[in-house]
Amino acid sequence: MGEPKPLQPSGLNPAALQIEWQSPWIAELARDPVVEAIVADYVAGLQRQGWSVPDQGVWIQVGQSAIAEHRGDVLMPAASLTKLATTLAALKTWPLDHHFETRVGMRGTLQADGVLDGDLVIQGSGDPLFVWEEGIVLANRLQELGIQRVTGEILVSGSFTMNFGEEPTDSLADLQQVMSASTWTWEARQAYANLPPGTPQPSLEIVGTARWVPAAELETSDVEWVVQHQSLPLVALLKAMNIYSNNVMAEMVASLAGGPGPVMTKATAAAELPPGELSLVNGSGLGVDNQMSARAAVAMTVAIQRELSGQGFSVADVLPVSGEDMGTLIDRRIPATAAVKTGSLAEVSALAGMVPTAEKGPVWFAIINKGWDIPDLRVQQDQLLQAIQAHWGAAEAPADLRTKVVMQTGPFRYGDPSRNQVAEEVASE
Repeated sequence: MGEPKPLQPSGLNPAALQIEWQSPWIAELARDPVVEAIVADYVAGLQRQGWSVPDQGVWIQVGQSAIAEHRGDVLMPAASLTKLATTLAALKTWPLDHHFETRVGMRGTLQADGVLDGDLVIQGSGDPLFVWEEGIVLANRLQELGIQRVTGEILVSGSFTMNFGEEPTDSLADLQQVMSASTWTWEARQAYANLPPGTPQPSLEIVGTARWVPAAELETSDVEWVVQHQSLPLVALLKAMNIYSNNVMAEMVASLAGGPGPVMTKATAAAELPPGELSLVNGSGLGVDNQMSARAAVAMTVAIQRELSGQGFSVADVLPVSGEDMGTLIDRRIPATAAVKTGSLAEVSALAGMVPTAEKGPVWFAIINKGWDIPDLRVQQDQLLQAIQAHWGAAEAPADLRTKVVMQTGPFRYGDPSRNQVAEEVASE
């Protein structure tokens, strides 16, 4: 790894620390020769397998102290570690309890027999997790309000995506299907099974089809808004996005936060990144043009923790946790209760997050690999974390770094009826 040099910790202003961190005793204090040897052995192992040493990035940090690194300040394709930037930008854009609202209204006349002589109107605002369960319970709510049959169409405007549909027509088809159990697909029936026993199966008949309309058309129409559907809270949306590394969700969140440019600006400022260590072209990490240094990945993870800790949450509430969340962590051997984000492309494997230790508490890390044998690179990443934890002692994450956002429980359940508010009730609040 060459001659030792003072390391600049992530997530801190470099200028403010320049003098302090050039002090040799500070640099010496921060280093751990055993961890440096572990990282050096890890890189040597990659080299023996034929991987290019300059294309591997590692950053290990405890608190504000950088402990060991290998090319930690070099821009590299980092795949879905990009979602760390998207997560951080989202936390800087909206409060944790923010809900994206989908309004439902009637354009026409509701007859006494439950027939809406007109159209059902859906106005979206970007809910990235409007899935089958949400639609089923929304349809039930409309029937509770007396709408049993719609003679016209479903008119959709604004930002509306259902079931992560990449094509707008897919979302329209699913929206039409979800209204009546008689038209459900197998996937819809599987989702219904996740809802509490006794949940009604909707039978809302739509005579016409679902189609997109410009917002201007609705502005000139007489629409009576009847339901305001709220998404899951932001913190749960981010948790779901990262557990499954869902690219459609990430692109939606990034777009709502302003797009790749503003996401990069917000993440850079929040993590106090040095210039030139984060470069994004989208919010998901698809493509090798999304690049960051290992140090930047750690800095963003630390910044996420900083944002959340003051509000009673932690990185474990927005990232998948080893031993608790499946998703991208299936078949991984990452130490238990570590909160991590994975990243994979055809020739990129990356991992960043927090691993708990007995002696040093939470250790913040990032590993960015370039190579085509992704399964083997993942095994070696896991072994590197195991070695670091073995050196400093195995431990579970402390209470303040344990998950509070458990998906499909309590307020984080898909299809929670309480998130469908009657428009009159909303107006009176």
